[in-house]
Amino acid sequence: MINEYINQERFNELTARFPQSNIAVIGDFFLDEYLILDKNLSEISVETGLEAYQVTTTRKNPGAAGTVTNILRSLDVPVTAIGFSGDDGHSFELRRALENLNVNLDHFVTFPDRFTPTYTKPMLLEKGSETELSRLDTKNRYPLREEHEKQLIASLRTVLPQITTLLVVDQVQEKNCGVVTDAIRGELASLAEMYPEKIIMADSREFMSLFKNTIVKFNINEASKMFGYKHQEQSTEFIETLSLQLFEHYHKPIILTLGEEGLQVTDKSVSARIPAIPLSGPKDIVGAGDSVMAAVGASLSVGASLIEASIIGTITASIIIQQIGTTGIATREQISKRFNETKDWLNTTIHLSRQNSAVNN
Repeated sequence: MINEYINQERFNELTARFPQSNIAVIGDFFLDEYLILDKNLSEISVETGLEAYQVTTTRKNPGAAGTVTNILRSLDVPVTAIGFSGDDGHSFELRRALENLNVNLDHFVTFPDRFTPTYTKPMLLEKGSETELSRLDTKNRYPLREEHEKQLIASLRTVLPQITTLLVVDQVQEKNCGVVTDAIRGELASLAEMYPEKIIMADSREFMSLFKNTIVKFNINEASKMFGYKHQEQSTEFIETLSLQLFEHYHKPIILTLGEEGLQVTDKSVSARIPAIPLSGPKDIVGAGDSVMAAVGASLSVGASLIEASIIGTITASIIIQQIGTTGIATREQISKRFNETKDWLNTTIHLSRQNSAVNN
């Protein structure tokens, strides 16, 4: 008999609750600025003799924590943003994009002494297709001031009692230079103890080991690095062991992303492999991890189990990665349709790991 981890009725029941959930996203809100350069219009600079690319179109979207927010909003989840921008043109574009998504910006503040973090992505258009050239990064490279940390902490203390779920997106690799500083992480750990009923889920490029009392999302590279594995493996045994090690360290649910191999998820009662949806045609993995963060967080916020939330996460990621040259969005209608197409395959390929003391304790 086939295990049915989630059926269509339950899938639709959970996603129908998304508009009634209430999520805050704290972290590094970037502006993703795409500059479309038409190769056919390139000129030679009179002054330098170098090729001068000609910008014919621009696309400006929220990035990093903004990507998670964008995906949440495409799923009809209400979102409050906690973070900052600078007082510059990129700030205007980022705030306008977030306002267009109907994001609550009451706790998204302006710090005039900071850059608005920006990824500028030149896209060379040639023969009808775009190729990304070297990216230009605008980031803050000196620590956040203490008064700014206190302002963000005050926002956290105000917002957390009013929401069900807090997603933490720690994008900046320069320590203490973004939103999620050591002081913010300490406050998050304290608030998690104060409000154990709240769902707090964190994702960090460089500092996952510094989080406490939160659900964590790792990719396999980050997790292997944390435990000192020089060469990551893709064997089932290694991945299950790694996921259990993470659970033993955090004592909170673990979401381990494995790229084309899907997800390995572990909590106190279960450890399971959720496969990635097989897809044909071109794929763009930018935003895949963010889509898992958004969809799993949204699903947990409306009462999904870890396995149910992870299935919704992998379905959402399958929609996102088919959108080329952008971080993409996914609607509730799209993910419901994709689940309907793949539910039989999913329910036969989910691998439930053997329970043991590491999980049950």
